[in-house]
Amino acid sequence: MATVNPPRGMRDFIPAEKSARDRVLAIIRESYRANGFDEIETPVVEESSRLSAGLGGDNETLAFGILKRGLSADDIAAATSTDDLVDMGLRYDLTVPLTRFYATNRAELPPVFRAIQIAPVWRAERPQKGRFRQFVQCDIDIIGEPGILAEVELITATAATLDRLGVTGTTIRLNDRRILFGMLDALGLSDTDSALITLDKLDKIGADGVLAELRDRGATDSALTGLEALLGQHSNPTSAPTLEAMTAALPAGVAPVAVAELADIAKAVGHGVSIVFDPFLVRGMGYYTGAIFEVAHRDLGYSLGGGGRYDGMIGRFLGTEVPAAGISLGFERLVDLVATESVVDSDAVAIIYDPALSTTELIDQKRSLIAEGLRVRLVHKTKNTRAILDQLEKDGFRRYAFLNPGEPLEWKTID
Repeated sequence: MATVNPPRGMRDFIPAEKSARDRVLAIIRESYRANGFDEIETPVVEESSRLSAGLGGDNETLAFGILKRGLSADDIAAATSTDDLVDMGLRYDLTVPLTRFYATNRAELPPVFRAIQIAPVWRAERPQKGRFRQFVQCDIDIIGEPGILAEVELITATAATLDRLGVTGTTIRLNDRRILFGMLDALGLSDTDSALITLDKLDKIGADGVLAELRDRGATDSALTGLEALLGQHSNPTSAPTLEAMTAALPAGVAPVAVAELADIAKAVGHGVSIVFDPFLVRGMGYYTGAIFEVAHRDLGYSLGGGGRYDGMIGRFLGTEVPAAGISLGFERLVDLVATESVVDSDAVAIIYDPALSTTELIDQKRSLIAEGLRVRLVHKTKNTRAILDQLEKDGFRRYAFLNPGEPLEWKTID
């Protein structure tokens, strides 16, 4: 017997859930637009060569590929890898499509382009709690702004959006890839790429796990001793990103320009947003070139979103370097934090109609109410009126009326 469940890692949403999700998305869109960003749309499919061009980090291995049209059994038998069989794939994030979009449409866009993308993405993840194969990302990006104004706008727009959603208890963790590389170099960890991969696991395996893995990778005792001291000092990042505090927290002479820029970013964002300096924040995507940030929540063991500067990414399509920075909110995680009780629609009304009523009269009544700006649901009258009202209340309806032949409507409120 065929299963009736959706594919693993993907979900159906009943009307009440869809309504709650749409309400959160509407607030996010409204907030982003209020901050000067414009929404774009890109295809769900990109060429597989672009999805595997080294821009997406580990996510590239999770891309869903689409088989080439017209493959024969001989083509399949002759293939030496899956790359020979696919030519397109589902997008695994919104940043790679954005860079292609900008390269394609640059002539029609403003010199500094502020983009909104809110759309589903797909990854061949192993499904588990909070991790799905299809999920929605909410991205804002600024392309063409080389200064810290981009980071400041992204952080303030994100903070304002979380505030509009009523999400409290969040902190922006702030770091810079140049600080990471400088710190690892000062410690004597020469294989920086390998060290970053290990440090990115800090939240999962802890300081002892990081040190053990780096030791297995060949790190020297002196490097591990220095790193252990720093890890102990920053086990719970609480330092405000002031120039003095960050300089004191790092080995001497580490990335002074980047440290100064982080201090300026934190100062410009202002005191209304909680920001801490976390020298071990990595953000696993290899395309980041400068400041990186992550939205942490006091009650969660995972981030609500994050981003950073990726100045070299668009140049891979254009051949000309274009500054860029962005941040993404993880919608699936965020929506769980937002109150999702039934949304009361003040313009929604229900007509509970008598089966003896003619279809013409019923539709005429519905049409007249819609013309008044109301949202109208028709409900067949049954003996169990309480069950009807309970379902209407669950779906966000509060006003209803019985429609019987030859009788006027009398509006009532569901108690």
